[in-house]
Amino acid sequence: MSYVGPDFDPPQPRRPRRGPLTVALAALVPGALLGWLVYEAVGGSGGSSGAVSTASASTSAGSPAGSSAPPAVSSGPGTPTADAKRPSPKRTTTAPAASGALRGKVVVIDPGHNPGNFRHTAEIGRQVDIGTNKKECDTTGTSTDAGYSEARFTLDVAHRLRTILERQGATVKLTHDGDSPPWGPCVDERARIGNTAHADAAISIHADGAAEGDRGFHVILPAAVHAGAADTRPIAAASRDLGERVAGKFVRVTGEPPSNYVGDGTGLVTRQDLGGLNLSTVPKVFIECGNMRDSKDAALLTSGTWRQKAAQGISEGIVSFLRES
Repeated sequence: MSYVGPDFDPPQPRRPRRGPLTVALAALVPGALLGWLVYEAVGGSGGSSGAVSTASASTSAGSPAGSSAPPAVSSGPGTPTADAKRPSPKRTTTAPAASGALRGKVVVIDPGHNPGNFRHTAEIGRQVDIGTNKKECDTTGTSTDAGYSEARFTLDVAHRLRTILERQGATVKLTHDGDSPPWGPCVDERARIGNTAHADAAISIHADGAAEGDRGFHVILPAAVHAGAADTRPIAAASRDLGERVAGKFVRVTGEPPSNYVGDGTGLVTRQDLGGLNLSTVPKVFIECGNMRDSKDAALLTSGTWRQKAAQGISEGIVSFLRES
């Protein structure tokens, strides 16, 4: 909607000419009014001034200066849900809070895939080096049978997780925020973002696309890889500790069972074929929060209430790890 500019008062009819006494009174009244206003502001009760100060403080506390509602995240294919239409914060980095248990700690959250990837298949299809071999820069991810995409899910959980961690004083960085960049980033760049931030912990959020009947979550740990540009040996043990804590808190908070199709019921899987883990120099894990292709898991993954529980469970695992590290 274009701005139409200020409204203008319509022309007023001409009034009869005033006499000298009328003119004199007209000149005196504004001066008296001005004097009264000065008295009220300086020597009076201060009631008006106090009211303004209170209103300003209330406004400042309710919304940060310069803040504005961000645009809705591009959702890609599928019918948007009410939750998905809600605007999400678009910043990617936050300053640490003045206080909190995690003050001084840096957490990098990597929302798996990107809602814009399906529009950039050529870009995400190029091969990148992941240390052990080469793989696609990124993929579009999976979706529920009803079209709710993994990329939308991961971004939503990432935003919720960021909010929880910020409240405890952590500095939080996202590897992307849906449309910034509009696709990717590539898996090697996702790892590099965590490394450059010197993250105390990093986590990549995903949801699986296995067969119906395969359900549950699992946390993916980096193997001790030493090949090409990859060397996870220094962070393998710390990453396992992080992963075990996330898995334990996640199952407790969400009620989602450990995967029944990988991990032998432990909810933990070790892999050496993921560039986001292979190239990390900071403690990092992946979490597959559930199976989007299973109807029971899909009902949870598409629920905003459950996604909040997922973010809470992940955060508790991260906090537990950071307090011990």
